[in-house]
Amino acid sequence: MFVPELRPWRAARPRVARLARTVRPRLSRAKATVKPQLGRAGAAVKPQLERATATVRPHLERAGRATAAVKPRVARITRAVAPKLAGLPRPKNLKALTTLPRTWQYTAGAATAGLALTAGVVTAAGPWDSSGQRTAERDWAAVQEGSGGTDHGRNSGTSDTSGTSGTSAGAPAPAPSAASVLTGLGSATGTLKAAPAGSALAAVLGPLLENPALGTRRTAAVVDVATGKRLYGLGAGQALVPASTTKIATAVAALSAMGADHRLTTRAALEPDTNELVLVGGGDPTLTARTDPEGWASLRTLADSTAAALKKRGVSQVTLSYDTTLYAGKELHPIGVNDNLAPVSALMADEARTDDTTSGPAPRVTDPAAAATRTFAALLAKHGIKTSSPGPSKATGRASTLAKVSSPPLSALVERMLTNSDNDLAEALARQTALAKKVRPDFAGGAKAIQAQLRKLGLPMTGARFADGSGLNRADRLTPDLLTALLAKAGDPSRPDLRAALTGLPVAGFTGTLSARYTDGAAGVVRAKTGTLTGVNALAGTVVDRDGRLLAFAFLAANTTSPTEAQAALDRTATALASCGCG
Repeated sequence: MFVPELRPWRAARPRVARLARTVRPRLSRAKATVKPQLGRAGAAVKPQLERATATVRPHLERAGRATAAVKPRVARITRAVAPKLAGLPRPKNLKALTTLPRTWQYTAGAATAGLALTAGVVTAAGPWDSSGQRTAERDWAAVQEGSGGTDHGRNSGTSDTSGTSGTSAGAPAPAPSAASVLTGLGSATGTLKAAPAGSALAAVLGPLLENPALGTRRTAAVVDVATGKRLYGLGAGQALVPASTTKIATAVAALSAMGADHRLTTRAALEPDTNELVLVGGGDPTLTARTDPEGWASLRTLADSTAAALKKRGVSQVTLSYDTTLYAGKELHPIGVNDNLAPVSALMADEARTDDTTSGPAPRVTDPAAAATRTFAALLAKHGIKTSSPGPSKATGRASTLAKVSSPPLSALVERMLTNSDNDLAEALARQTALAKKVRPDFAGGAKAIQAQLRKLGLPMTGARFADGSGLNRADRLTPDLLTALLAKAGDPSRPDLRAALTGLPVAGFTGTLSARYTDGAAGVVRAKTGTLTGVNALAGTVVDRDGRLLAFAFLAANTTSPTEAQAALDRTATALASCGCG
Protein backbone atom coordinates (compact mmCIF):
# COMPACT_ATOMS: atom_id res chain seq x y z
CA MET A 1 0.00 0.00 0.00
CA PHE A 2 1.34 3.43 -0.88
CA VAL A 3 1.81 5.73 2.07
CA PRO A 4 1.77 9.49 1.24
CA GLU A 5 4.24 10.30 4.04
CA LEU A 6 6.97 8.36 2.13
CA ARG A 7 6.90 10.65 -0.91
CA PRO A 8 9.67 12.96 0.39
CA TRP A 9 11.92 9.98 1.15
CA ARG A 10 11.45 8.46 -2.33
CA ALA A 11 12.20 11.80 -3.95
CA ALA A 12 15.39 12.22 -1.89
CA ARG A 13 16.69 8.64 -2.32
CA PRO A 14 18.85 9.37 -5.42
CA ARG A 15 20.53 12.29 -3.66
CA VAL A 16 21.23 10.14 -0.59
CA ALA A 17 22.82 7.45 -2.76
CA ARG A 18 25.08 9.98 -4.47
CA LEU A 19 26.09 11.42 -1.08
CA ALA A 20 26.93 7.96 0.26
CA ARG A 21 29.14 7.22 -2.75
CA THR A 22 30.99 10.49 -2.11
CA VAL A 23 31.42 10.10 1.68
CA ARG A 24 32.35 6.39 1.86
CA PRO A 25 35.90 6.70 0.48
CA ARG A 26 36.57 9.67 2.77
CA LEU A 27 35.53 7.63 5.80
CA SER A 28 37.79 4.78 4.73
CA ARG A 29 40.77 7.09 4.38
CA ALA A 30 40.07 8.68 7.79
CA LYS A 31 39.84 5.27 9.42
CA ALA A 32 43.16 4.20 7.95
CA THR A 33 44.76 7.38 9.27
CA VAL A 34 43.29 7.29 12.79
CA LYS A 35 43.67 3.58 13.56
CA PRO A 36 47.47 3.58 14.05
CA GLN A 37 47.23 6.78 16.14
CA LEU A 38 44.71 5.12 18.44
CA GLY A 39 46.99 2.13 18.76
CA ARG A 40 49.93 4.27 19.71
CA ALA A 41 47.83 6.25 22.19
CA GLY A 42 46.56 3.04 23.79
CA ALA A 43 50.09 1.72 24.14
CA ALA A 44 51.21 4.95 25.76
CA VAL A 45 48.28 5.24 28.15
CA LYS A 46 48.10 1.59 29.24
CA PRO A 47 51.09 1.69 31.64
CA GLN A 48 49.79 4.90 33.22
CA LEU A 49 46.38 3.31 33.76
CA GLU A 50 47.99 0.27 35.33
CA ARG A 51 50.07 2.44 37.66
CA ALA A 52 47.03 4.52 38.59
CA THR A 53 45.04 1.35 39.32
CA ALA A 54 47.84 0.01 41.53
CA THR A 55 48.02 3.33 43.38
CA VAL A 56 44.28 3.77 43.93
CA ARG A 57 43.36 0.18 44.81
CA PRO A 58 44.89 0.24 48.38
CA HIS A 59 43.15 3.53 49.13
CA LEU A 60 39.82 2.10 47.98
CA GLU A 61 40.35 -1.00 50.09
CA ARG A 62 41.21 1.09 53.16
CA ALA A 63 38.18 3.30 52.52
CA GLY A 64 36.03 0.17 52.37
CA ARG A 65 37.37 -1.04 55.71
CA ALA A 66 36.91 2.43 57.18
CA THR A 67 33.28 2.52 56.03
CA ALA A 68 32.55 -0.70 57.89
CA ALA A 69 34.33 0.56 61.02
CA VAL A 70 32.74 4.02 61.06
CA LYS A 71 29.16 3.08 60.12
CA PRO A 72 28.00 2.18 63.67
CA ARG A 73 29.70 5.29 65.10
CA VAL A 74 27.95 7.53 62.56
CA ALA A 75 24.65 5.90 63.48
CA ARG A 76 25.27 6.61 67.18
CA ILE A 77 26.27 10.21 66.44
CA THR A 78 23.12 10.66 64.32
CA ARG A 79 20.91 9.55 67.21
CA ALA A 80 22.79 11.76 69.68
CA VAL A 81 22.87 14.88 67.51
CA ALA A 82 19.39 14.83 65.99
CA PRO A 83 17.60 16.33 69.03
CA LYS A 84 20.29 19.02 69.41
CA LEU A 85 19.99 20.06 65.77
CA ALA A 86 16.21 20.04 65.96
CA GLY A 87 16.39 22.46 68.86
CA LEU A 88 18.56 25.00 67.10
CA PRO A 89 16.91 28.24 65.91
CA ARG A 90 16.34 28.43 62.16
CA PRO A 91 17.53 31.83 60.89
CA LYS A 92 15.64 33.34 57.99
CA ASN A 93 18.66 34.96 56.45
CA LEU A 94 22.46 34.87 56.49
CA LYS A 95 22.69 37.86 58.78
CA ALA A 96 20.61 36.04 61.37
CA LEU A 97 22.81 33.00 61.04
CA THR A 98 25.90 34.98 62.04
CA THR A 99 24.24 36.04 65.30
CA LEU A 100 23.61 32.50 66.59
CA PRO A 101 25.53 31.59 69.79
CA ARG A 102 29.00 30.55 68.70
CA THR A 103 29.01 27.62 71.14
CA TRP A 104 26.20 25.94 69.23
CA GLN A 105 27.83 26.78 65.91
CA TYR A 106 30.83 24.69 66.85
CA THR A 107 28.80 22.02 68.62
CA ALA A 108 26.59 21.57 65.57
CA GLY A 109 29.57 21.84 63.24
CA ALA A 110 31.47 19.16 65.09
CA ALA A 111 28.49 16.84 65.18
CA THR A 112 27.23 17.28 61.63
CA ALA A 113 30.73 16.98 60.15
CA GLY A 114 30.81 13.36 61.26
CA LEU A 115 27.45 12.80 59.56
CA ALA A 116 28.08 14.65 56.34
CA LEU A 117 31.48 13.21 55.44
CA THR A 118 31.82 9.71 54.05
CA ALA A 119 33.86 7.21 56.01
CA GLY A 120 36.59 7.27 53.40
CA VAL A 121 37.00 11.03 53.55
CA VAL A 122 37.02 11.09 57.36
CA THR A 123 39.61 8.33 57.58
CA ALA A 124 41.80 10.02 54.97
CA ALA A 125 42.49 12.73 57.54
CA GLY A 126 44.05 10.20 59.89
CA PRO A 127 43.03 7.22 62.02
CA TRP A 128 42.35 9.41 65.02
CA ASP A 129 39.65 11.21 63.00
CA SER A 130 37.66 8.07 62.14
CA SER A 131 35.20 8.58 64.99
CA GLY A 132 34.87 12.34 64.72
CA GLN A 133 37.90 13.68 66.55
CA ARG A 134 38.93 17.21 65.59
CA THR A 135 36.07 17.53 63.09
CA ALA A 136 35.24 21.10 64.05
CA GLU A 137 38.86 22.22 63.88
CA ARG A 138 39.65 20.23 60.73
CA ASP A 139 36.65 21.54 58.80
CA TRP A 140 37.34 25.10 59.89
CA ALA A 141 40.99 24.74 58.86
CA ALA A 142 39.91 23.47 55.45
CA VAL A 143 37.68 26.49 54.93
CA GLN A 144 40.39 28.90 56.04
CA GLU A 145 43.39 27.60 54.15
CA GLY A 146 42.51 24.36 52.38
CA SER A 147 45.62 22.49 53.45
CA GLY A 148 46.79 20.07 56.08
CA GLY A 149 49.59 20.30 58.57
CA THR A 150 52.86 18.53 59.09
CA ASP A 151 53.19 14.87 58.21
CA HIS A 152 55.73 14.38 61.02
CA GLY A 153 58.42 13.27 58.59
CA ARG A 154 56.59 10.41 56.86
CA ASN A 155 56.95 12.13 53.52
CA SER A 156 59.45 14.81 54.32
CA GLY A 157 61.80 13.84 51.51
CA THR A 158 61.24 12.80 47.94
CA SER A 159 59.92 9.38 48.91
CA ASP A 160 57.73 7.84 51.58
CA THR A 161 59.92 6.49 54.37
CA SER A 162 57.22 4.28 55.80
CA GLY A 163 58.17 1.45 53.50
CA THR A 164 61.69 1.23 54.88
CA SER A 165 60.55 1.48 58.47
CA GLY A 166 58.34 -1.55 58.21
CA THR A 167 55.35 0.63 59.06
CA SER A 168 52.25 0.20 56.94
CA ALA A 169 51.44 2.86 54.38
CA GLY A 170 48.25 3.31 56.36
CA ALA A 171 50.15 5.03 59.16
CA PRO A 172 48.65 8.17 60.67
CA ALA A 173 48.24 10.89 58.07
CA PRO A 174 48.92 14.63 58.47
CA ALA A 175 47.23 16.52 61.25
CA PRO A 176 45.24 19.64 60.30
CA SER A 177 47.15 22.89 59.98
CA ALA A 178 47.66 24.48 63.33
CA ALA A 179 47.38 28.11 62.28
CA SER A 180 43.63 28.31 61.92
CA VAL A 181 43.02 26.00 64.88
CA LEU A 182 45.25 27.95 67.22
CA THR A 183 43.72 31.32 66.39
CA GLY A 184 40.85 30.00 68.44
CA LEU A 185 38.70 29.30 65.39
CA GLY A 186 38.18 33.02 64.98
CA SER A 187 36.87 34.93 61.98
CA ALA A 188 38.05 34.50 58.41
CA THR A 189 40.76 37.06 59.02
CA GLY A 190 41.87 35.41 62.24
CA THR A 191 40.84 38.51 64.24
CA LEU A 192 39.94 37.66 67.82
CA LYS A 193 37.86 39.44 70.39
CA ALA A 194 39.23 40.43 73.77
CA ALA A 195 39.89 37.68 76.29
CA PRO A 196 37.11 36.95 78.80
CA ALA A 197 37.15 39.09 81.92
CA GLY A 198 38.30 37.37 85.10
CA SER A 199 35.37 38.65 87.12
CA ALA A 200 32.90 37.35 84.56
CA LEU A 201 34.58 33.95 84.51
CA ALA A 202 34.56 33.82 88.30
CA ALA A 203 30.82 34.50 88.29
CA VAL A 204 30.26 31.59 85.90
CA LEU A 205 32.76 29.04 87.19
CA GLY A 206 32.80 29.79 90.92
CA PRO A 207 29.37 28.37 91.80
CA LEU A 208 29.96 25.28 89.64
CA LEU A 209 33.26 24.52 91.35
CA GLU A 210 31.54 24.74 94.74
CA ASN A 211 29.53 21.62 93.88
CA PRO A 212 29.89 19.14 96.80
CA ALA A 213 30.37 16.37 94.22
CA LEU A 214 33.88 17.79 93.68
CA GLY A 215 35.00 16.72 97.14
CA THR A 216 36.62 18.73 99.90
CA ARG A 217 39.42 20.30 97.82
CA ARG A 218 39.25 21.69 94.33
CA THR A 219 41.61 23.85 92.31
CA ALA A 220 41.27 25.44 88.88
CA ALA A 221 42.87 27.70 86.28
CA VAL A 222 41.84 29.13 82.92
CA VAL A 223 44.42 30.60 80.53
CA ASP A 224 44.15 32.46 77.22
CA VAL A 225 46.26 30.28 74.90
CA ALA A 226 47.01 33.15 72.52
CA THR A 227 48.62 35.29 75.23
CA GLY A 228 49.43 32.81 77.99
CA LYS A 229 47.64 35.08 80.45
CA ARG A 230 45.77 33.47 83.31
CA LEU A 231 42.14 34.61 83.26
CA TYR A 232 40.85 32.73 86.27
CA GLY A 233 42.36 30.86 89.21
CA LEU A 234 41.18 28.94 92.23
CA GLY A 235 44.16 27.68 94.20
CA ALA A 236 45.92 27.60 90.83
CA GLY A 237 49.35 27.17 92.42
CA GLN A 238 48.32 24.40 94.81
CA ALA A 239 49.42 20.88 93.85
CA LEU A 240 46.94 17.99 94.00
CA VAL A 241 46.97 14.39 92.77
CA PRO A 242 46.48 14.81 88.99
CA ALA A 243 45.73 11.18 88.03
CA SER A 244 45.90 10.69 84.25
CA THR A 245 46.17 14.40 83.45
CA THR A 246 49.85 13.65 84.20
CA LYS A 247 49.99 12.29 80.65
CA ILE A 248 49.87 15.87 79.30
CA ALA A 249 53.17 16.52 81.05
CA THR A 250 54.60 13.23 79.78
CA ALA A 251 53.55 14.15 76.24
CA VAL A 252 55.16 17.61 76.26
CA ALA A 253 58.35 16.30 77.90
CA ALA A 254 58.73 13.43 75.41
CA LEU A 255 58.00 15.58 72.34
CA SER A 256 60.40 18.31 73.40
CA ALA A 257 63.15 15.86 74.36
CA MET A 258 63.01 13.61 71.29
CA GLY A 259 61.13 15.52 68.59
CA ALA A 260 57.79 14.74 66.95
CA ASP A 261 59.42 12.59 64.25
CA HIS A 262 61.22 10.18 66.60
CA ARG A 263 60.38 6.47 66.13
CA LEU A 264 60.84 3.37 68.28
CA THR A 265 62.51 0.47 66.48
CA THR A 266 62.34 -3.27 67.14
CA ARG A 267 64.94 -5.42 65.38
CA ALA A 268 66.14 -8.99 64.89
CA ALA A 269 69.92 -9.46 65.10
CA LEU A 270 72.04 -12.53 64.33
CA GLU A 271 75.17 -13.21 66.35
CA PRO A 272 78.12 -14.33 64.21
CA ASP A 273 79.26 -17.97 64.34
CA THR A 274 76.63 -19.01 66.91
CA ASN A 275 73.38 -18.71 64.94
CA GLU A 276 71.82 -16.99 67.94
CA LEU A 277 68.92 -14.82 66.78
CA VAL A 278 68.13 -12.02 69.22
CA LEU A 279 64.83 -10.12 69.18
CA VAL A 280 65.90 -6.68 70.44
CA GLY A 281 63.22 -4.56 72.09
CA GLY A 282 63.17 -0.86 71.29
CA GLY A 283 60.52 0.09 73.83
CA ASP A 284 57.56 0.15 71.41
CA PRO A 285 54.38 -1.07 73.19
CA THR A 286 52.40 -0.49 69.98
CA LEU A 287 54.25 -3.31 68.19
CA THR A 288 51.46 -5.63 67.06
CA ALA A 289 51.13 -9.26 66.01
CA ARG A 290 47.65 -8.75 64.59
CA THR A 291 46.98 -9.65 60.96
CA ASP A 292 46.10 -6.04 60.16
CA PRO A 293 48.63 -3.77 61.90
CA GLU A 294 46.57 -0.66 61.06
CA GLY A 295 49.68 1.44 60.60
CA TRP A 296 51.58 0.29 63.69
CA ALA A 297 54.87 -1.65 63.59
CA SER A 298 54.15 -5.29 62.71
CA LEU A 299 55.76 -8.32 64.37
CA ARG A 300 54.57 -10.35 61.37
CA THR A 301 56.45 -8.10 58.98
CA LEU A 302 59.55 -8.41 61.14
CA ALA A 303 59.26 -12.22 61.11
CA ASP A 304 58.74 -12.30 57.32
CA SER A 305 61.81 -10.16 56.68
CA THR A 306 63.92 -12.05 59.23
CA ALA A 307 63.04 -15.43 57.73
CA ALA A 308 63.91 -14.19 54.25
CA ALA A 309 67.29 -12.91 55.48
CA LEU A 310 68.06 -16.21 57.26
CA LYS A 311 67.21 -18.26 54.18
CA LYS A 312 69.45 -16.02 52.09
CA ARG A 313 72.28 -16.97 54.45
CA GLY A 314 71.35 -20.63 54.28
CA VAL A 315 70.21 -20.72 57.92
CA SER A 316 67.13 -22.76 58.79
CA GLN A 317 67.60 -23.27 62.55
CA VAL A 318 68.51 -20.72 65.23
CA THR A 319 68.84 -20.29 68.97
CA LEU A 320 66.21 -17.69 69.76
CA SER A 321 66.71 -15.04 72.48
CA TYR A 322 65.25 -11.68 73.45
CA ASP A 323 66.92 -8.49 74.65
CA THR A 324 65.09 -6.10 77.00
CA THR A 325 68.16 -4.31 78.33
CA LEU A 326 67.14 -0.95 76.87
CA TYR A 327 65.18 -0.35 80.09
CA ALA A 328 66.37 -0.76 83.68
CA GLY A 329 64.83 -1.37 87.07
CA LYS A 330 61.64 -3.09 88.09
CA GLU A 331 59.05 -3.83 85.43
CA LEU A 332 56.05 -3.88 87.76
CA HIS A 333 54.47 -0.51 88.59
CA PRO A 334 54.13 0.32 92.32
CA ILE A 335 50.36 -0.29 92.05
CA GLY A 336 51.18 -3.98 91.47
CA VAL A 337 49.49 -6.35 89.05
CA ASN A 338 46.72 -4.33 87.44
CA ASP A 339 44.63 -4.59 84.26
CA ASN A 340 45.39 -0.93 83.54
CA LEU A 341 49.09 -1.52 82.89
CA ALA A 342 51.36 -4.37 81.78
CA PRO A 343 54.81 -4.87 83.31
CA VAL A 344 56.95 -2.18 81.68
CA SER A 345 59.28 -3.95 79.25
CA ALA A 346 61.35 -2.80 76.28
CA LEU A 347 59.81 -5.66 74.30
CA MET A 348 56.12 -6.49 74.10
CA ALA A 349 53.45 -7.09 71.47
CA ASP A 350 49.94 -5.62 71.65
CA GLU A 351 50.71 -4.22 75.10
CA ALA A 352 50.87 -7.79 76.46
CA ARG A 353 47.06 -8.03 76.34
CA THR A 354 45.55 -11.50 76.57
CA ASP A 355 42.41 -10.53 74.65
CA ASP A 356 41.62 -8.69 71.42
CA THR A 357 41.23 -5.23 72.96
CA THR A 358 43.39 -2.30 71.90
CA SER A 359 42.63 0.12 74.72
CA GLY A 360 41.30 0.24 78.25
CA PRO A 361 41.80 -2.29 81.06
CA ALA A 362 42.57 -5.89 80.10
CA PRO A 363 44.35 -8.91 81.61
CA ARG A 364 48.08 -8.93 80.77
CA VAL A 365 50.74 -11.62 80.51
CA THR A 366 53.27 -11.63 83.34
CA ASP A 367 56.32 -11.69 81.02
CA PRO A 368 55.61 -9.51 77.96
CA ALA A 369 59.02 -10.06 76.32
CA ALA A 370 58.91 -13.86 76.53
CA ALA A 371 55.33 -13.90 75.21
CA ALA A 372 56.21 -11.65 72.25
CA THR A 373 59.24 -13.79 71.40
CA ARG A 374 57.16 -16.99 71.46
CA THR A 375 54.78 -15.36 68.99
CA PHE A 376 57.78 -14.35 66.87
CA ALA A 377 59.00 -17.98 66.91
CA ALA A 378 55.61 -19.22 65.72
CA LEU A 379 55.69 -16.71 62.85
CA LEU A 380 59.21 -17.84 61.87
CA ALA A 381 58.07 -21.47 61.92
CA LYS A 382 55.54 -20.70 59.20
CA HIS A 383 58.55 -19.92 56.99
CA GLY A 384 60.32 -23.14 57.92
CA ILE A 385 62.71 -21.58 60.45
CA LYS A 386 63.19 -23.79 63.53
CA THR A 387 63.92 -22.10 66.85
CA SER A 388 64.86 -23.08 70.36
CA SER A 389 62.70 -22.15 73.34
CA PRO A 390 63.40 -18.42 73.79
CA GLY A 391 65.28 -16.98 76.75
CA PRO A 392 66.73 -13.61 77.82
CA SER A 393 70.02 -12.41 76.35
CA LYS A 394 71.78 -9.27 75.15
CA ALA A 395 72.74 -8.57 71.57
CA THR A 396 76.44 -7.81 71.19
CA GLY A 397 77.95 -5.10 69.05
CA ARG A 398 79.04 -7.79 66.60
CA ALA A 399 75.49 -8.94 65.86
CA SER A 400 74.17 -8.22 62.37
CA THR A 401 70.71 -6.65 62.13
CA LEU A 402 68.68 -8.84 59.76
CA ALA A 403 65.43 -6.87 59.85
CA LYS A 404 63.68 -4.11 61.76
CA VAL A 405 60.33 -2.38 62.05
CA SER A 406 59.64 1.09 63.43
CA SER A 407 56.66 2.69 65.11
CA PRO A 408 54.78 5.63 63.63
CA PRO A 409 56.31 8.98 64.65
CA LEU A 410 56.26 10.05 68.27
CA SER A 411 53.50 12.56 67.49
CA ALA A 412 51.16 9.65 66.64
CA LEU A 413 52.19 7.74 69.77
CA VAL A 414 51.44 10.79 71.91
CA GLU A 415 48.03 11.19 70.30
CA ARG A 416 47.16 7.55 70.98
CA MET A 417 48.40 7.87 74.56
CA LEU A 418 46.23 10.91 75.26
CA THR A 419 43.11 9.85 73.38
CA ASN A 420 42.94 6.39 74.97
CA SER A 421 44.66 7.33 78.26
CA ASP A 422 47.13 4.58 77.39
CA ASN A 423 49.19 3.81 80.51
CA ASP A 424 51.56 1.43 78.71
CA LEU A 425 52.51 4.11 76.21
CA ALA A 426 52.82 6.71 78.96
CA GLU A 427 55.33 4.65 80.92
CA ALA A 428 57.23 3.78 77.73
CA LEU A 429 57.49 7.46 76.77
CA ALA A 430 58.68 8.35 80.28
CA ARG A 431 61.53 5.84 79.90
CA GLN A 432 62.28 7.04 76.39
CA THR A 433 62.52 10.58 77.78
CA ALA A 434 64.95 9.29 80.41
CA LEU A 435 67.09 7.74 77.65
CA ALA A 436 67.06 11.03 75.74
CA LYS A 437 68.13 12.87 78.89
CA LYS A 438 70.78 10.20 79.69
CA VAL A 439 69.05 9.26 82.94
CA ARG A 440 68.55 5.70 84.19
CA PRO A 441 65.44 4.44 82.29
CA ASP A 442 63.33 3.16 85.20
CA PHE A 443 60.28 4.56 86.98
CA ALA A 444 62.29 7.05 89.04
CA GLY A 445 64.49 8.02 86.10
CA GLY A 446 61.53 8.62 83.82
CA ALA A 447 59.90 10.88 86.42
CA LYS A 448 63.17 12.75 86.94
CA ALA A 449 63.63 13.26 83.20
CA ILE A 450 60.08 14.59 82.75
CA GLN A 451 60.54 17.10 85.57
CA ALA A 452 63.93 18.24 84.23
CA GLN A 453 62.63 18.64 80.68
CA LEU A 454 59.63 20.71 81.77
CA ARG A 455 61.85 22.91 83.90
CA LYS A 456 64.05 23.42 80.83
CA LEU A 457 60.96 24.69 78.96
CA GLY A 458 60.52 27.38 81.62
CA LEU A 459 57.21 26.05 82.94
CA PRO A 460 55.94 26.76 86.50
CA MET A 461 57.22 23.73 88.44
CA THR A 462 56.63 24.92 92.01
CA GLY A 463 54.87 22.16 93.93
CA ALA A 464 55.05 19.69 91.02
CA ARG A 465 56.24 16.16 91.68
CA PHE A 466 56.45 13.19 89.33
CA ALA A 467 56.59 9.53 90.35
CA ASP A 468 55.70 7.96 86.99
CA GLY A 469 54.58 8.87 83.46
CA SER A 470 50.99 7.61 83.54
CA GLY A 471 49.55 9.24 86.65
CA LEU A 472 48.66 5.90 88.27
CA ASN A 473 51.00 6.70 91.16
CA ARG A 474 49.31 8.71 93.90
CA ALA A 475 52.64 10.33 94.73
CA ASP A 476 52.28 12.51 91.61
CA ARG A 477 51.43 16.16 92.28
CA LEU A 478 50.59 18.85 89.70
CA THR A 479 49.10 22.34 89.85
CA PRO A 480 46.47 23.86 87.56
CA ASP A 481 49.06 26.49 86.71
CA LEU A 482 51.41 23.84 85.32
CA LEU A 483 48.71 21.95 83.41
CA THR A 484 47.42 25.08 81.68
CA ALA A 485 50.98 26.23 80.98
CA LEU A 486 51.68 22.87 79.33
CA LEU A 487 48.64 23.26 77.09
CA ALA A 488 49.55 26.85 76.23
CA LYS A 489 53.12 25.78 75.42
CA ALA A 490 51.76 23.09 73.08
CA GLY A 491 49.76 25.81 71.33
CA ASP A 492 52.73 28.14 70.93
CA PRO A 493 53.11 28.82 67.16
CA SER A 494 56.88 28.64 67.61
CA ARG A 495 56.63 25.07 68.97
CA PRO A 496 54.90 22.98 66.27
CA ASP A 497 56.83 19.97 67.60
CA LEU A 498 54.52 19.98 70.64
CA ARG A 499 51.24 20.19 68.73
CA ALA A 500 50.32 16.53 69.29
CA ALA A 501 49.79 17.32 72.97
CA LEU A 502 46.71 19.27 71.82
CA THR A 503 45.55 17.23 68.84
CA GLY A 504 45.63 14.02 70.88
CA LEU A 505 43.23 15.28 73.55
CA PRO A 506 39.93 13.34 73.57
CA VAL A 507 37.04 15.22 71.99
CA ALA A 508 33.86 15.50 74.04
CA GLY A 509 31.16 13.15 72.81
CA PHE A 510 33.36 11.72 70.07
CA THR A 511 36.61 10.04 71.00
CA GLY A 512 38.61 8.21 73.61
CA THR A 513 37.80 8.67 77.27
CA LEU A 514 35.27 11.44 76.48
CA SER A 515 33.32 9.50 73.84
CA ALA A 516 30.47 8.70 76.24
CA ARG A 517 30.44 12.09 78.00
CA TYR A 518 28.93 15.48 77.12
CA THR A 519 25.87 13.98 75.43
CA ASP A 520 23.95 16.98 76.77
CA GLY A 521 26.84 19.45 76.82
CA ALA A 522 29.51 20.92 74.58
CA ALA A 523 30.03 17.86 72.39
CA GLY A 524 32.78 18.50 69.84
CA VAL A 525 33.86 21.68 71.57
CA VAL A 526 35.59 20.52 74.74
CA ARG A 527 38.88 18.66 74.16
CA ALA A 528 40.36 17.38 77.38
CA LYS A 529 42.37 14.76 79.22
CA THR A 530 40.51 13.01 81.98
CA GLY A 531 41.95 11.88 85.29
CA THR A 532 40.33 9.37 87.63
CA LEU A 533 41.55 7.52 90.70
CA THR A 534 39.59 6.57 93.79
CA GLY A 535 38.71 9.90 95.43
CA VAL A 536 40.40 11.88 92.64
CA ASN A 537 38.83 13.47 89.55
CA ALA A 538 40.47 15.87 87.12
CA LEU A 539 39.92 17.41 83.71
CA ALA A 540 42.39 19.52 81.72
CA GLY A 541 42.16 20.67 78.12
CA THR A 542 40.94 23.37 75.78
CA VAL A 543 37.68 24.98 74.70
CA VAL A 544 36.74 27.63 72.20
CA ASP A 545 34.42 30.10 73.90
CA ARG A 546 31.53 31.96 72.28
CA ASP A 547 33.83 34.83 71.32
CA GLY A 548 36.23 32.55 69.46
CA ARG A 549 39.03 32.54 72.03
CA LEU A 550 40.98 29.33 72.56
CA LEU A 551 41.16 28.78 76.32
CA ALA A 552 43.15 26.20 78.27
CA PHE A 553 41.68 24.99 81.55
CA ALA A 554 42.51 22.62 84.38
CA PHE A 555 40.12 21.47 87.11
CA LEU A 556 41.38 19.18 89.90
CA ALA A 557 39.22 17.70 92.67
CA ALA A 558 40.27 15.68 95.72
CA ASN A 559 38.38 13.52 98.22
CA THR A 560 35.45 12.94 95.88
CA THR A 561 33.01 10.20 96.85
CA SER A 562 31.22 9.45 93.58
CA PRO A 563 33.27 9.34 90.36
CA THR A 564 30.20 9.64 88.14
CA GLU A 565 28.87 12.67 90.02
CA ALA A 566 32.31 14.29 90.04
CA GLN A 567 32.75 13.71 86.32
CA ALA A 568 29.34 15.21 85.62
CA ALA A 569 30.21 18.28 87.72
CA LEU A 570 33.50 18.76 85.83
CA ASP A 571 31.73 18.34 82.49
CA ARG A 572 29.16 20.99 83.41
CA THR A 573 31.97 23.36 84.37
CA ALA A 574 33.82 22.84 81.08
CA THR A 575 30.56 23.25 79.14
CA ALA A 576 29.87 26.53 80.94
CA LEU A 577 33.35 27.75 80.01
CA ALA A 578 32.73 26.88 76.35
CA SER A 579 29.36 28.64 76.44
CA CYS A 580 30.73 31.74 78.11
CA GLY A 581 30.65 35.02 76.27
CA CYS A 582 32.43 36.65 79.18
CA GLY A 583 34.20 39.47 77.41
